Amino acid sequence: RIATPRAPPPGPHSWTPHHVRRCVTNCSTPWQATSFLMLSLATMGALALRAGPLVSRGASTRLSALQMSTFATFKTSKGDIKAELMMDKLPITCSNFADLAKTGFYDGLTFHRVIQGFMCQFGCPHSKDPKSPRAGTGGPEPGSTYTTPDGTTITRTGGNIPDELIEPISNEVGTLSMANTGMPNSGGSQIFINTKHNAFLDYFDPSTPSKHPVFGKVVDGMDVLLAIEKVPTGQGDKPIDPVTVNTIEISED
Repeated sequence: RIATPRAPPPGPHSWTPHHVRRCVTNCSTPWQATSFLMLSLATMGALALRAGPLVSRGASTRLSALQMSTFATFKTSKGDIKAELMMDKLPITCSNFADLAKTGFYDGLTFHRVIQGFMCQFGCPHSKDPKSPRAGTGGPEPGSTYTTPDGTTITRTGGNIPDELIEPISNEVGTLSMANTGMPNSGGSQIFINTKHNAFLDYFDPSTPSKHPVFGKVVDGMDVLLAIEKVPTGQGDKPIDPVTVNTIEISED
């Protein structure tokens, strides 16, 4: 919970520098050598253009993934909220969230802490039971893994992921941010969506010890988020009438 708040070898008919050097050496006159060299270089250039860039399939796929925009659509009982994930800026944090969403981890969970004029918190597995006193204390399976766009495998040690405090993006209205216990590397599955500019939660704000990295921003459905923010709450800031996230759909454009 929020504490306070990777070149194929030359083909059988490919020209290589070795072939050019041998043929130039065997030419009988300087004119022949010069002519042959110019022709060979032109041939090599044409072949290179036809071959295209020497990029492995895996590297090309990873590059494409990094160039795409990734979106997360929260299908809630109050309506849809669509957010863009900052995958190019915070790949560890965004990939963790996207993996949990794709594997159904978030399906059926509820917003377990809602504070008007502050934020709406979500992502604890215990919140599937809205009345559970453990809501706000859970996270992913310890030792589970996921992969970032560049192919790196991340292990959720103790159910937590590494802090990714590398982009000075402020906790502005509509941003998605990682919840944690206040200790380093204690984020897991829980997130919150800011409904106010909470600059004091920024890791680069020296006025408080809070360090909550922003990894996404709402691009559609802000009205739904504000409706959730306004629901009546009871003890522990839990909504009296549960607000459920049926599923989170991940898409790329």
